[in-house]
Amino acid sequence: MKKFIVIIGIFLLAGCSSKLAYNNLDWLIYWYMDDYVELTEPQEKMFDNTLTSWIEWHRSEQLALYLRQLNELKRDIETNNLNKDTIAKHLNQANEHIITLRQKVAPELAELATRLNDEQVIYLFAAIRKQNEEKSEELIEYNLLSAEDKREKLITQFSEQVEDRLGALTEQQEALIKENAPYFTNTRTNWLAYRITMQNEARKLFARKTDNVAFVRALTDLLQHPDNYRSAEYLAKREENRIAYLQLATELAKTMTPKQKAHLLESINDLIDVVEGLINSAP
Repeated sequence: MKKFIVIIGIFLLAGCSSKLAYNNLDWLIYWYMDDYVELTEPQEKMFDNTLTSWIEWHRSEQLALYLRQLNELKRDIETNNLNKDTIAKHLNQANEHIITLRQKVAPELAELATRLNDEQVIYLFAAIRKQNEEKSEELIEYNLLSAEDKREKLITQFSEQVEDRLGALTEQQEALIKENAPYFTNTRTNWLAYRITMQNEARKLFARKTDNVAFVRALTDLLQHPDNYRSAEYLAKREENRIAYLQLATELAKTMTPKQKAHLLESINDLIDVVEGLINSAP
């Protein structure tokens, strides 16, 4: 399910190829799924029908909401209204879009999961375990870095993200990012633990599956409530980072040059064009 959410998000933000990608989501999702499970012909037909209904729902009901928010964001930028409350509002709205998509997809995805045979389930969790081992190795390498190297890595990451939105940074903006970097808490270890916990819970559901109705209900609940599988420490760190991000974004917004503002508005207009094109190209 997360793949479906991420793929839609990526191609709404990907530029000129977005419309083509969105209109070929079925092929793209199958391409990603190949890493985890190979469907039989009857399963593939059932998934095709479900995926088509998801995309039709998303195009007819969700894209207009994205368009409305993009236009609101554009007005807030044009009127210099990017204060902390406004930025928080837009972040919350974006999160609501993700939650809505998750709530829609989860029950039907859980229903499709009842169709997997034992061999497919074994292959699925073997692929997940391999991916987790790779993530664990990456985490070990990261943890071997010095505190200063970790800080520089974070500063570089933030700087690149802001440059993508605003263009070249001023010295003042570079200084703001360096000053605010210590306020962000690393959550890589917490994220991997959460990922493994959630996947272990899913594995237990498959192992104990005797009644499809109960299985679908339980798997749907798991997919729709990820916070239930994040530790209290992880949730606290996420909230600390949200607050730190809002503070940094607010300070950066105050320092935007006219050229950066124009660059940001151009990016927003490109996204508006993409979403309008997707809405108008409905079959």
